[in-house]
Amino acid sequence: MGDFPVLPASVTQYIKELGRRIRLARTRRKLSIIELAAKAGIDRNTLGALELGKPGVSINAYIMALWALGLEHTLDGVADPDADSHGKTLETSRLPKRIRKPRSTKNNYDF
Repeated sequence: MGDFPVLPASVTQYIKELGRRIRLARTRRKLSIIELAAKAGIDRNTLGALELGKPGVSINAYIMALWALGLEHTLDGVADPDADSHGKTLETSRLPKRIRKPRSTKNNYDF
């Protein structure tokens, strides 16, 4: 793992909390780091870094760990466009005020 830009505190907290939750799910299933890493197809050091909330762990590692724990369905709400009220508001504000009927072309045989 190399040098990473300084992350906002809230992002750091989210990463640490997600790692904590994955560790809790692993321990509840009485799986060792080696067992879960093997099932997820990732290195045990990567899983350890993931559980500690270290920056630089790929999103693939998180998703594979969740899949190996049977928790991949918990990702359904992540970045759901239907839950993006701010994005919907911006999209609506950019809509044209009037919708005009398109002009017909003079040449009806234009393909």
